[in-house]
Amino acid sequence: MQRFILSKKNHITVISGILILIGFISELGFKNESIAIWSLGIASVLGVAPIAIQAYQALRVKVVSIDVLVTIAVVGAFLIKNLEESAIVTFLFLFGAYLEQRTLNKTRSAIKELTEMAPESALKQMENGEFEEVEVDEVDVGDTLLVKTGAKVPVDGTVLSGEGHINEASITGESLPVSKKKDTKVYAGTILENGTIQIMADRVGEDTTFGKIIELVEEAQDSKSEAERFIDKFSKYYTPAVLVLSFIVWLFSRDIELAITILVLGCPGALVIGVPVSNVAGIGNGAKHGVLLKGSEVIQDFSKVDTIVFDKTGTLTIGNPKVADQEMYTDNVEEVLAYVASVEKESDHPLANAVVEHIGETKQYSVEKTDVVKGGGIVAQVENHRIAIGNVFLMEQENVSLSEKALSDIKRFEKNGNSLVLTSVDGKLQALMGIRDQIRPGVKEDLQKLKKLGVKNLVVLSGDNQGTVDLVASELGLTEAHGHMLPEDKSAYIEKLQGKGQIVAFVGDGVNDSPSLALAQIGIAMGGGTDVAIETSDVVLMNSDFSRLPHALGLTKATASNMRQNIFIAVGVVLVLLASVFFSEWMNMSIGMLVHEGSILVVILNGMRLLSYKLKY
Repeated sequence: MQRFILSKKNHITVISGILILIGFISELGFKNESIAIWSLGIASVLGVAPIAIQAYQALRVKVVSIDVLVTIAVVGAFLIKNLEESAIVTFLFLFGAYLEQRTLNKTRSAIKELTEMAPESALKQMENGEFEEVEVDEVDVGDTLLVKTGAKVPVDGTVLSGEGHINEASITGESLPVSKKKDTKVYAGTILENGTIQIMADRVGEDTTFGKIIELVEEAQDSKSEAERFIDKFSKYYTPAVLVLSFIVWLFSRDIELAITILVLGCPGALVIGVPVSNVAGIGNGAKHGVLLKGSEVIQDFSKVDTIVFDKTGTLTIGNPKVADQEMYTDNVEEVLAYVASVEKESDHPLANAVVEHIGETKQYSVEKTDVVKGGGIVAQVENHRIAIGNVFLMEQENVSLSEKALSDIKRFEKNGNSLVLTSVDGKLQALMGIRDQIRPGVKEDLQKLKKLGVKNLVVLSGDNQGTVDLVASELGLTEAHGHMLPEDKSAYIEKLQGKGQIVAFVGDGVNDSPSLALAQIGIAMGGGTDVAIETSDVVLMNSDFSRLPHALGLTKATASNMRQNIFIAVGVVLVLLASVFFSEWMNMSIGMLVHEGSILVVILNGMRLLSYKLKY
């Protein structure tokens, strides 16, 4: 019976409202007291039923809830035959609960959109080679799947054949289509906007990046910050205190109407709901914009950060070294570059890959007698020429004479933060290339935004040489720069900053920097959809998009501010209402309940503003 009544709460609200309307029309319009009394009486009994059931359920678990206060107030008003008050209070309480639920659902809209993006079916290749539509739960790792134009990618996988453009907004928050071809990775929940591709399933179900995002965001919504825990504890004692205060007022004044009015006015509804709704809306906005905030506690801590420490490679820089400077010491440039490209293709070293990419399409020669010199480079035979490619140490080993110009160029390249690749042909220096990692586009502007948001210290820590790190710091306007740092050195430096009372966030790639990510008050991973990044950090910037960082910090500051606003509104309204009872004559139960429900809607709507939050600069 209880479940039936609670399931019909909205219907009861409508019927109660109609009965109240009939009652007032009968009394004011037709002077018919009996119909008015019956209508308002039935409205009171009908309206209090679901409230009383909720109060009973709360008392069973030893909780004095708002429903308990309202039930006592309504029953008291009914017994003293103040039917207008009892009927109106129940209607306003039920109608307010309906509006609260409706608006709260909107704050969860970003999460709802995410879950609705989850793929439900897939075209799976069967044993006969044909593709058949199956439930996504029936797909196993290693299965071959077909994805057509307009379809959702059902799993995380690798493209086997075909080409197309995929909208990865569900993963990265960026709606610009990304080109996909053979051997590239695709993610569940993304949409193939054009083309047709076949993929091999790498991760399925909850193990996909999309599945982890939904799980993390849902967990974050259910988490509670220190402020929320305090308010929960406060309301646990505050609500019974209101009950005791009401009884004391009645004991001294013998005014039952005043006592039950205090019960209604003292309800802490807006206070209880104000902080959670801000957190839910903030987390929802983050999920929508490719930022995963792992809970309410993270929002509070991140909003107070005054120092951000960055790993260099893959964070401030792209993590993909490229040839930045080049000097040639021969007139036969094309032939020498062809020799270099032919030899470097024999190596899988990142610097070799950068050289091959820089040279591009060129003539290919047969390479013989390849010898990799540890810590030096590579030596090989090409067209009966001895080709040596590597650092200065290798040139010295090969007895290559370096001219004054070459030495000057080497010094200049090193000052610019380059790693050096020298090439000699038959013992003569022919080429010098400077290779360095490129700074991410837009990083300098993003760092300026962080400063405007109140971050005082921007520090870079890297395993690279100090010259390279200083160059990056100078170009980006960072506060401090430290090179030759091992993972344990980075952790020790973060502890040192924390020892000075600084609130530190560390931004890294989530792989080799996991100790620092765990140690900092806030660990921020450049996600790239990796498991390690998602698991070890407090905040994940999906798709390694650095531009999400200022949005994330601005969002947490806006959310923390929104919480404080809601607490101020909630406490202020209760104090004004209680003061009005003792120092004015116009306050009554109905007005109090109207203001009470209005305050709840105000804090919900205030929290919902976060759903549309965007960084202003």
